[in-house]
Amino acid sequence: MIQVGVNSVLFKSYDFAQAAQLIARCGYDGVEISAIQGMCEHLELSRWQEQKDELQAIARDNGLKFLSMEVASLDEERLTLAFQAAQAIGIPIVNIGPGGKSGSDEDLAASVAKLTHLSEVAGTYGVTLCVKAHVGNAIYNTPTTLAAMEQISSPAFGIDMDPSHIHRSGENAEEALPAVLSRVKHIHIRDCKGREQGPGPIELQACGRGDIDLFGYCEAMVNGGYDGPVVLEVIGAQPTHSIEHVTAVASESYGYLNAVLKKLGAR
Repeated sequence: MIQVGVNSVLFKSYDFAQAAQLIARCGYDGVEISAIQGMCEHLELSRWQEQKDELQAIARDNGLKFLSMEVASLDEERLTLAFQAAQAIGIPIVNIGPGGKSGSDEDLAASVAKLTHLSEVAGTYGVTLCVKAHVGNAIYNTPTTLAAMEQISSPAFGIDMDPSHIHRSGENAEEALPAVLSRVKHIHIRDCKGREQGPGPIELQACGRGDIDLFGYCEAMVNGGYDGPVVLEVIGAQPTHSIEHVTAVASESYGYLNAVLKKLGAR
């Protein structure tokens, strides 16, 4: 059955213990821990050994699984620390972006080469490295995702299929998913209004608030046999957002996703 989680970046202004408690109260199965330098470091990779026992205890005490980690960096030294931390803590997937610029064949080739190497490194730690199509980057839509899939053979490589980026690249995510689903090992999910560059205010990223056909997307996911994690990733939370505000976004999205996936027989 599909497990549903939240990226802790939504709770960036609060510590991981607070985030985990509220994520569990919303009903989620697990958490994607944020290790995004300069944005949210609930996991500080430079001192992951010091944090390991505490983070595991927090997750365990709240009945949560570590579904993934987001690093969002292509720096090999930093990612090696992420792979080491993931192996030790029990985090199966590390998520990153592809880098480069859209429309550049040279950047796409460089991104694929980098991802090929990094996925091989990830494999030595028993960890899966996932990348998602990202608006503005070298891999940004279905054709560029397929190009990466065709060229990267490592079993430690997977696609993180985020419908909001595909939607904002001008495609319909529910129609695009089947083409790449064979290599999808993680799903970041959120909604958005329109096809503008940014994802919008955090409340409009809550599942069901925007213009993406998330029911159709989930239906395509389930019909295709996907059984990996589905993780709410809402970015843009600020210190001015109260803990009640960010929790409401998480709670509303859980209600939507849980109801849809139950209807589809996936929970």
